Amino acid sequence: MRRIAAALFGLFLLAFAVFEAVKYGGVVVPLVVAGFILPDLAFFAAIGAPAEKGQLPRRAVPLYNLLHHWAPPAVVLVLSATLPISHTTLLLFFPAALAWLSHIMLDRALGYGPRTRDGWQRGGSPVNRPAAGSHQTWSSTRRMLPPSTLPISSSE
Repeated sequence: MRRIAAALFGLFLLAFAVFEAVKYGGVVVPLVVAGFILPDLAFFAAIGAPAEKGQLPRRAVPLYNLLHHWAPPAVVLVLSATLPISHTTLLLFFPAALAWLSHIMLDRALGYGPRTRDGWQRGGSPVNRPAAGSHQTWSSTRRMLPPSTLPISSSE
């Protein structure tokens, strides 16, 4: 249910950001696009660093977690809507923050969230990752299915 709520909220925020971009045009359009892709720029910090499949390199984790937390875009939204600033300044920050927050909510809806210090998805199932302290590699780790989900052969 939480993922459905995140998806609906994310889609609402994205629609609101697109509405603002279409309404004002000009520089607002690229700012909305930039706001939507901003959180994933943290992946550039991971270039060249070793990591297992599904793992984010340690050096990119703090930036990734900061850019994928709801608080920074929420603060930008609140400040841009409440501070006595010009309408032009509001247009520079408000729609981009809407797009940024929509990205975060849509990521949550798809099952992506904050990372652990080691770069793994926090709160996700540890089934597909090596146990702490093990020397297993990602490719040698296999997901174990409970017997009730195994295919039944036609010879039975």
